[in-house]
Amino acid sequence: MLNQFSRTALLIGEESIEKLQKMRVAVFGVGGVGGFVVEALARAGVGTLDLIDNDTVSLTNINRQIIALHSTIGQSKVQVAKARVLDINPDIKVNVHETFYLPETAEAFDFTQYDYVVDAIDTVAGKLMLVEQANRTKTPIISAMGAGNKMDPSAFLVEDISKTSVCPLAKVMRRELKKRGIYHLKVVYSKEQPLTPGQSEETKGRMQRPVPGSISFVPSVVGLILAGEVIKDLIK
Repeated sequence: MLNQFSRTALLIGEESIEKLQKMRVAVFGVGGVGGFVVEALARAGVGTLDLIDNDTVSLTNINRQIIALHSTIGQSKVQVAKARVLDINPDIKVNVHETFYLPETAEAFDFTQYDYVVDAIDTVAGKLMLVEQANRTKTPIISAMGAGNKMDPSAFLVEDISKTSVCPLAKVMRRELKKRGIYHLKVVYSKEQPLTPGQSEETKGRMQRPVPGSISFVPSVVGLILAGEVIKDLIK
């Protein structure tokens, strides 16, 4: 009998579809990268998703975030993503957490409940804590390295953190993870040299880190690569 996963079943089989429906995946960060991760996991048939982000949709998100529309500006990203996911698959279970994942909020999350964790957040402190927490519970995790200030979507690779090069964020993560006794982490990163963005109206006159430049076709590719790795690992 035909259903929304019939074409997927032709590729991976009915048993894998049933397996995915029993899986629970946590996506930390539902922005340019994470939003496309959520989209792909829902369309692939993952049964339960946990969405973690405390941001709201802004006008400057529209150029790259799948949940960002003029009609969703000002709304909670996780709530918008939940509504979209339920429209894709009414049978999916979606748990939303309107909070930023930081070392101070880490203990609110029980990683033993997750079959996989996706790191699509921006802060180094948060990314390191995600890896540490997943490492303690032996929960599979994949982490997105820098997608900002990039123009070549074909330059992104799936690799162990120990084998990365060029990417400044991967370099910091590699160094800091070694200090914590962690030497392996699956990541998606690019060997493209980051471009230097112009000055943003968002930070003009204020002392804070520069806003990275972004474009529609780079974060989406990173998100879909991440989701593909999750799906392939879950159905092994």
